[in-house]
Amino acid sequence: MSLIAPPLALYVHMPWCVKKCPYCDFNSHGLRGEPPYAAYVDALLTDLDADLADFGNALQSRPIISVFFGGGTPSLFSPDLIARFLDGARARLPFVDACEITLETNPGTVEHGRFDGYLAAGVNRISFGIQSFDNNKLKRLGRIHSSAEAEAAVKSAQDAGMANINLDLMYALPEQTLSGALHDVERAVALQPAHISHYQLTLEPNTVFAAHPPPLPDDDTAWAIQEACEARLAESGYAQYEISAYAKLDRRCEHNLNYWRFGDYLGIGAGAHGKLTDTGTGEVLRRWKIRHPNAYLEAASTPARVGGHASVPADELPFEYMLNALRLIDGVPLDDFAARTGLPAEHIADRLAAGRQKGWLENDPRYLRTTPLGQRFLNDVIGSFLA
Repeated sequence: MSLIAPPLALYVHMPWCVKKCPYCDFNSHGLRGEPPYAAYVDALLTDLDADLADFGNALQSRPIISVFFGGGTPSLFSPDLIARFLDGARARLPFVDACEITLETNPGTVEHGRFDGYLAAGVNRISFGIQSFDNNKLKRLGRIHSSAEAEAAVKSAQDAGMANINLDLMYALPEQTLSGALHDVERAVALQPAHISHYQLTLEPNTVFAAHPPPLPDDDTAWAIQEACEARLAESGYAQYEISAYAKLDRRCEHNLNYWRFGDYLGIGAGAHGKLTDTGTGEVLRRWKIRHPNAYLEAASTPARVGGHASVPADELPFEYMLNALRLIDGVPLDDFAARTGLPAEHIADRLAAGRQKGWLENDPRYLRTTPLGQRFLNDVIGSFLA
């Protein structure tokens, strides 16, 4: 089977935040003085130039379908700097019309009136890291904003003309009850965002919470919270399309959909990861950049900016594909597996049969789709595709 080049996105990592949260395992670094924001944007464009030189043939005539500024806290960067990067990126790569451009922000780091600047810079989607509307829970999570500040920030973005807004909410928080989780959802829905991400707090390695675990709800309680919140979101017009993502009509996140469909993406910035399909060599390539911002700044124009680079082995491709695709509630056409991995569907026929027999996968020969049982035990379903 031959590989077909999928859509191409651009991920841009902004590594600084005001304060590192105790549950966070992302490549984020708390502020110590004023970071070199302008120099970092210059380094991002230099990094992009180097990737374009390295992957030139594989990128030929492929437009960018979405841009995502993640972090860290990208809203620490001024609108002028975001505009400088976007202008530079557009000069180097074609962007599709109405390209989705998302900027992550935290309510405690935005200045009133700044959202019109981001909109003018080209940002057309804002993602707020709210996590909870309970001030006690926010304090337990190490967040620097209050519930009132969260609501004010969202309304400020709406007043500036931002129509495509996502709110991140976490559930199964320390000592959280079902009623408390539902109250968070109610507060989020009242703000009428276009999209809500609702995901479970987990204890990730190398975090403060992993070293000093807080009292979290047990698995049964967490599942009850998830089911009840799913139902409440559905009642409010937010359709679930991924295991932790809910959207109003035509407001699904294109950037994340590209991840889940095993699309390609360039990863620019400290610690950023990228994936690229090279139809010429028949390889699925992964590349990641060195993590520390200072080291990245020093190495952005040299090969040392690359922390690692590898071709995904054929026996690992089924797991990597399923790790993404099976998160989608509607699933994906089975033909996409061959197009994205270069492997025939027969390569996974025995594992598909086993998943269907256990009631994890729908019994549809044309589609890869989890059942409600499979969604509950998604990690087991995905794990069954490990080599």
